[in-house]
This record gives sequence, structure tokens and C-alpha cells, in this order.
Amino acid sequence: MSHTASPPLTERQEARRRRILHASAQLASRGGFDAVQMREVAESSQVALGTLYRYFPSKVHLLVATMQDQLEHMHGTLRKKPPAGDTAAERVAETLMRAFRALQREPNLADAMVRALTFADRSVSPEVDQVSRQTTVIILDAMGLDDPTPAQLSAVRVIEHTWHSALITWLSGRASIAQVKIDIETVCRLIDLTGPDAR
Repeated sequence: MSHTASPPLTERQEARRRRILHASAQLASRGGFDAVQMREVAESSQVALGTLYRYFPSKVHLLVATMQDQLEHMHGTLRKKPPAGDTAAERVAETLMRAFRALQREPNLADAMVRALTFADRSVSPEVDQVSRQTTVIILDAMGLDDPTPAQLSAVRVIEHTWHSALITWLSGRASIAQVKIDIETVCRLIDLTGPDAR
């Protein structure tokens, strides 16, 4: 099933999309998943409700897109101040913990976005894929890799899954930050095990 690429947005559409995502993030920060109501998002971003639904067919679409936007913003911040670890594994663990702490500062927003990802069905696949791609880019960037091997890409996927489920267990109060850090550091060791020198 191939998704036809949608035409690039005009400047006005892009500005409107930014306003919508900003409104969504603000509402979620204040009251979590339930606080994001499409009518309020439309009012807050000064777009008609029908227009909002054209951009984002549901609240889940909107919140997953909000997560992608937040990750993109985080990536920009990480690029300005790259991780300092000696090994690729250390740099990735540091990067993911920094992203984690950014989400920790906005627990309601984090909860809303992660909940949307968990609820996302097949109709939200393109948005979920973008979140996954953005996370992959952040990890590969921290590794300092332009041309990863299939084994390294597999390790990156496992790291992503772990990071995502660590977020869920932390948000539901089943894991402490210390525990999350240990799990992230543990899974990041896969990078050293799958590197070209590891063969």
C-alpha cells in the first residue's frame, strides 16, 4: 500500500500547520490527552474546524504529528550541543536521556503524545512512520553514522522500541528515571556489538 506524497505546503499552509501544532502542544501541556479537543485547537490556532480536520483527521493524528514536531525541535537543540561520550553507545544513551528529560519537563504533553502513539491504528501509519524516522535520525546522528550496516539499523530499531516502552513505563509510574537510564544504557550497548569492528 503506497502513500502518495502530498504536495508540499505553501508558506501560508505551513504557518497554519505550525499554529495548529503549537496550540495542540499547549493544550496537552496544560491537561494531557483529554485536554486536546479539536474545537479548542481550532479556536486557539484561529483556523476553521473543517480546515483543522483537513490537516489532521483526528486527535490521534494531531498528537502523533505534535510528537514528530517536538522530536524535530529536540533534534535541532541536540545538534547545537552534541553528546560528548567517547563511544557511539555512550553518545546515543546520552542523547536519548536528554530527549527523555525534555519530555519529563512536560509530563502532561509527554503522556498525551505517547498515548496517541499507543492508540494509533493503521490510518495514522504515515504520521507514526515520521516519528520513527525522526527518532532513527536522532540516534544515527548521535552515533555519527551516515551509512549504517543492516545489523546496526536493527540495533537502532531495538533501541527505539526500548526508548518508547521506557517512556510508557515511566509515564505510568512503573519505572523510575534511574531505571530508565539503566535500561537505555544497557540497550545502547547493542551498537558496539553490531559495529563493523564487532564481526
